[in-house]
Amino acid sequence: MPTKFEAGTFDVIVIGAGHAGAEAAYAAAKMGANTLMLTINLDMIAFMPCNPSIGGPAKGIVVREIDAMGGLMAKVIDKTHIQMRMLNTGKGPAVRALRAQADKVLYQQEVKRILEEQENLKIHQAMVEELIVEDEEVQGVITQIGAIYRAKKVIVTTGTFLRGEIIIGDIKYSSGPNNQQPSIKLADSIKDLGFDMVRFKTGTPPRVNNRTIDYSKTEIQPGDDVPRAFSFETTDFIMDQLPCWLTYTSAETHEIIEENLHLSPMYSGMIKGKGPRYCPSIEDKIVRFNDKPRHQIFLEPEGRNTREVYVQGLSTSLPEHVQHRLIASVPGLEKAEMMRAGYAIEYDAIVSTQLWPTLETKKIKSLYTAGQINGTSGYEEAAAQGLMAGINAAASIFNREEVILSRSEAYIGVLIDDLVTKGTSEPYRLLTSRAEYRLLLRHDNADMRLTEIGYQVGLLSTERYAAFKEKKRQVEAEIERLRHTIIKPNQKTQDAITTAGGTILKDGIWAADLLKRPEMHYDVVAALMTEQAPESYSEEVKEQIEIQLKYEGYIEKALHQVEKLRKMEGKKIPENIDYDAISGLATEARQHLKEVQPLTLAQASRIGGVNPADISILLVYLEQGKIARIQA
Repeated sequence: MPTKFEAGTFDVIVIGAGHAGAEAAYAAAKMGANTLMLTINLDMIAFMPCNPSIGGPAKGIVVREIDAMGGLMAKVIDKTHIQMRMLNTGKGPAVRALRAQADKVLYQQEVKRILEEQENLKIHQAMVEELIVEDEEVQGVITQIGAIYRAKKVIVTTGTFLRGEIIIGDIKYSSGPNNQQPSIKLADSIKDLGFDMVRFKTGTPPRVNNRTIDYSKTEIQPGDDVPRAFSFETTDFIMDQLPCWLTYTSAETHEIIEENLHLSPMYSGMIKGKGPRYCPSIEDKIVRFNDKPRHQIFLEPEGRNTREVYVQGLSTSLPEHVQHRLIASVPGLEKAEMMRAGYAIEYDAIVSTQLWPTLETKKIKSLYTAGQINGTSGYEEAAAQGLMAGINAAASIFNREEVILSRSEAYIGVLIDDLVTKGTSEPYRLLTSRAEYRLLLRHDNADMRLTEIGYQVGLLSTERYAAFKEKKRQVEAEIERLRHTIIKPNQKTQDAITTAGGTILKDGIWAADLLKRPEMHYDVVAALMTEQAPESYSEEVKEQIEIQLKYEGYIEKALHQVEKLRKMEGKKIPENIDYDAISGLATEARQHLKEVQPLTLAQASRIGGVNPADISILLVYLEQGKIARIQA
């Protein structure tokens, strides 16, 4: 046993320096909390052990939300990406999202640089093995060498390191991702505190040498040729982009997998953990979708200064000799040299219904968890949780109001509410379909939804806030002008409308109503107005004007639904309510209500196993004041 010694006292300690840990430490320190970040390896800060990308459907909007509140991820990917694309441009604004290919090394170096320069933040390489808890409240941590760090709040962001095991074929060994040192004793410490744990699994595909790829057999996937950025602050755009490439599995690929399925640890029984449904291994895809003749494979460069290419879509834990055959069966990869084998990794996660919506644990006061330890998958989901845990830990220290985003305010709100209210039986991935109000939660309006909150908690500068207020003023002023300006059916107007593919006017029309036509755009309508705009507007402002007017009816309908939900959110449930004493509740509902301990009637209505009849009974008790309380 190492000799224990006092090593320092802090407001906040963050365990882990992945995407959750980086955002948590940055937010807490920027809000003024004296913060310490402890990580197993300083060289692995914000490392991307799996796919070299940020964003995509739903996830890209989360990155915009992180930026709107003052987080790191968007700014860093804007400075370090090798490709940027807007997805779903042919669809409505609710499902559009950015996706960037990252330079993995540059990304982690930039995050490390920012964290090292952040005031109130110290970074130290150490393996945390134990949480110090007294009277059911965390007091600090103890490291592998016996260093005792004390803190008012502790945020655990250990990713897939808790009791991590890498599996390739019939080989299994203790390890974190990318052959890093796993965290064993901390997993024991968390379990010993009484937390319910689950065993999850994720995986990664092989990497191949780009010099050995025959790109002539693949389809090029270039980035957009117009400037794109995640951050609302970005003004310098990277236009020198690297392409990705598309190929497909072949009949031979499927035959190889079918012949060797008995060697797959997923099917041999070696892997016990539940894997992500929406990111299956190639073995799983071919078994589950055996009617599909081929599956997409994307070849994604991992950076500008590396030969490694990520074989997206070929995630596998088959033995290495089988992986060589798999790669060679894919068109364009016949002679590809595998630089790293794919693998599966099993790890411990906590049951997420043991968390409050602030991400503080219910069992241990002042202890927060964020990222894959909460059962999620993905860098974006991790970063979002880290940001909120950091904000709420710091807010609690300074006796400020903690921040809980609602499902109608942000995808981040949907993510956290799903975790703490419904839990997850597999690695959770955020999808647009999970959001009831996705027309309100768009890529384009993340700043309109969340900048005010980011500024109030202290993560956004006065300059950034002033720029946001000006943008908001311009949008509102121009919409008002469009509502009160009539476009007359003269020759200029009719020519412009027919050129755009629309129907000519019979009478005058409000400019706002003309813009609502699907074929019309702001610049066309603005040019037809007798009085020109009093000021020039950025493309972002024009986009906001157009979307707000074109989708006005749908947005108003969604806002009406949100208002009904807000009334339910206003029905608070006392913390000490005794569900056993409320007659009429179904046994299953009572069990789940006791487990989740919802804070509001709306949250209670989203718990699995709680039916509308149970909510009605609960509502009667709340409104009549007949709350059955646990006797002290």
